[in-house]
Amino acid sequence: MAIELTLPDGSIREFPDGTTGFDVAESIGSRLAKAAVAIELDGAQLDVHRPIPMSGAVRIITQNTEEGRSVLRHSAAHVMAQAVLDLYPGAKFAIGPPITDGFYYDFSVDRPFTPEDLERIEQRMAEIIAEDQTFERDEVSVEEGLELFADQPFKREIIEGVDAEEGADANSVSLYRNASFVDLCRGPHVSSTGKLKAVKLMRAAGAYWRGDEKNPQLQRIYGTAWETQKELAAHLERLEEAERRDHRKLGRELDLYSFPNELGSGLAVWHPKGGMLRKEIEDYSRRVHGQYGFEFVNSPHVAKAQLWETSGHLGFYADNMFPAMELDHADQYIVKPMNCPFHVLVYKSRSRSYRELPLRLSELGAVYRYERSGVVHGLLRVRGMTQDDSHTFCRRDQVAEELNRHLQFVLMLLRDFGFDEFEADLSTRPEEKWVGELDLWELATDSLREALVAAEIDFQVAEGEGAFYGPKIDIHIRDAIGRRWQMSTIQVDFSLPERFELEFATSSNDRERPVMIHSAKFGTVERFVGVLVEHYAGAFPGWLAPVQASVIPVADRHDEYAEQVAGELRAAGVRVDVDLAIETVGEKIRRAITDKHPVILVVGDNDVENRTAGIRLRGEDSERRGVPLDDIVAELVELCERPR
Repeated sequence: MAIELTLPDGSIREFPDGTTGFDVAESIGSRLAKAAVAIELDGAQLDVHRPIPMSGAVRIITQNTEEGRSVLRHSAAHVMAQAVLDLYPGAKFAIGPPITDGFYYDFSVDRPFTPEDLERIEQRMAEIIAEDQTFERDEVSVEEGLELFADQPFKREIIEGVDAEEGADANSVSLYRNASFVDLCRGPHVSSTGKLKAVKLMRAAGAYWRGDEKNPQLQRIYGTAWETQKELAAHLERLEEAERRDHRKLGRELDLYSFPNELGSGLAVWHPKGGMLRKEIEDYSRRVHGQYGFEFVNSPHVAKAQLWETSGHLGFYADNMFPAMELDHADQYIVKPMNCPFHVLVYKSRSRSYRELPLRLSELGAVYRYERSGVVHGLLRVRGMTQDDSHTFCRRDQVAEELNRHLQFVLMLLRDFGFDEFEADLSTRPEEKWVGELDLWELATDSLREALVAAEIDFQVAEGEGAFYGPKIDIHIRDAIGRRWQMSTIQVDFSLPERFELEFATSSNDRERPVMIHSAKFGTVERFVGVLVEHYAGAFPGWLAPVQASVIPVADRHDEYAEQVAGELRAAGVRVDVDLAIETVGEKIRRAITDKHPVILVVGDNDVENRTAGIRLRGEDSERRGVPLDDIVAELVELCERPR
């Protein structure tokens, strides 16, 4: 019996029963077959060596794609688990998924893994790979699975949780075997261990089973796998560069911020230079929000629990909120995790007419979220943060224009801060739980899609992944070393206007609900700064640099003139530091370079006499000497000019 397969180019070809994905790839070309690691059949991934079960649309997944690398990494995770069980009898293994740029597996063992352990495990993995063991898929009943993993409690827990709602047959589970090793898995996997050409173990760390700190702590081994040794080497080089750019390390070296133990996890204090960096970013936000028609509001840091009950946060977000404080012997107060309910109250403070809409409100508001200690990470994941929050209330006939306005704002902002590679995710209505009117969902979703198309931004549609209260787009950027960061969000909300019974008077004097649009352009100021520090490796463009110019006198007799130069630059709006330390000129220059100041000015006898200075711009190897001070001021004013 033949099957008909529709190829990506739209052509339909007939293949005999029993045809595998590899056979299809080979019929197209030998190079494609060599690179194939899995196939996609009607949206579902299958092993490339597995007979294709039915007709449908088929696509070959190759090893040099993100999907293909995920298959490689998943297979490498199995090999790592096999190696650990070989070397550490009695070890219990939990889960081992592929992740961005790598994989991990969690184990319960007698003691934490050491670097020497990782070397042993990696050597055993190399032996398993060299044996070219075949990955074979099997399905067994739940009872057989429980018996097979009788001594593996984590596997038994997974099997006992098999649920038909997840798309699996509740009476069976799928397994993968290679040699004597067997693991519970849905696949797909490469055809054999020999297909893994470039694998390296990275580190070990503690992790809780299922990410819950109430569960047993396990030992997690992280690894990475790539299609070639060349790609692995490039990845390791990127990791080294990322380590050099680590915002925690640079923040300390550049004296921007710190994370004192006395404050607690996830809380930063900002030093003067970091405070100046924040000020420039926040001033930009206020300036441009004003240009885009937003009005500024301010709200307190705490509110009665009743507000969060009405908004729904206590019902949907309680795990990420700090515990309530009991005040006044009656009312409970909660520090705010969001600014939106406060802006809703501004809207609701008086009657609104259709003529007032859109009403655009903005606030740089401090919020507090109870992030688990295991996920707190420098400025990128904090417990106290400032959001450049905006909330727009508009009529439904204004939705498309407002969403387009928000997207243009976001893209302009990101470009002004030096990002020019954008991608987006469009999250649409969930299939089951959602609120609002269907036609409003369609209007908002179509408007978001059209805005992305008009802006020529590559995007993926995350079908059904939107929040229950509205569709959204998330904007991602690529930084200087190619890493992908999720930044700005534009979220439509049909829930809060309903929960707070917001209304406006229409032209016919009827009552209608406004549509609410949330948008955080930076996301949070803290995270945005963390990304900026790593993007620029601390060498900020002139307008952002906390210190824009460093004036260095050659000897103490030049100190007075150095201060005069600094005074003229400050009068022109340039941020200047004068280095009066009793050190050599070379030492002072090296410090200014290490501190990544955009401009270094050196003044000596001739400069005092002629009202000049030597100037060196960051990245230049040599100094221009005897440059007239007026010319230097003009050059630096242009170099440090703020966007917008």
